[in-house]
This record gives sequence, structure tokens and C-alpha cells, in this order.
Amino acid sequence: MSDINLDQAQSAVAAAIEKSRAIGVLMNIAVVDAGANLKAFARLDGAWLGSIDIAIKKARTARLFDMNTGDIGQLSQPGGPLFNIEHSNNGLITFPGGIPIKDGHGTVIGAIGVSGSTVENDHLVAEAGAAAAL
Repeated sequence: MSDINLDQAQSAVAAAIEKSRAIGVLMNIAVVDAGANLKAFARLDGAWLGSIDIAIKKARTARLFDMNTGDIGQLSQPGGPLFNIEHSNNGLITFPGGIPIKDGHGTVIGAIGVSGSTVENDHLVAEAGAAAAL
């Protein structure tokens, strides 16, 4: 199994921090490896304490299903094929801010989860982090 290495995980966190500061938000940023285990984490000074768990769960959710968390959220609405999935795996997060991280061959090697602002900002910051991991 391909796995994100520490340098890649830290690059993702650094890029996410840079994007957070550029748009003026305080974020919690989590990167998990291919096994959905926490690899790197940062909490910007003043970021919400409650968003620590959310960031980690967004990263885990994105890796466990190899999908953006926002896409899972669309499928998990009432009547959807994944309705109530958020109750599985000791709790998932099914709104934007979690993105799988892929290597140059398209293999998922980990994921990033970001929380601390609007879901739109969370997703933007996660995108910056995911892009920088390679």
C-alpha cells in the first residue's frame, strides 16, 4: 500500500496554514495516512477547540471512502443511498472540508481534513493542502 510520508503530510499542513492565513481564518488541519491514522496536525492559535475532532474526522472520512466529504454529504441526505452513514466508523463527517490525497499515479495515499470556518472555506483550505502534498 502506498502511504503519505511525513514530509508530504507536513507540506500539506504548511500549505493549508498559508491558505488559512491568506483568507483570514483560524483552522484545525489534520492529515491521515493511507490507513486513516493521524500523520500530521496543526491548530492555528485561536482556532475552535471543537473543530479539532471535526478536522480529524473529515480526514478519516475522506480516506475511508476515498471521496471528498462534501460528496459523501450529498449522498447521505434523507432518501439518499448513504443516508445515516455518519453514524458508522465511530462517527464520520459528511460536509465539505475533507479531501483524499493522491500520488502521481492517482493512488490514494492519505487525506486532509480542515475545520474552523464555513464549509466553503474549509474546503478551499483543504484543497490547498492536498495540492501541496505531492
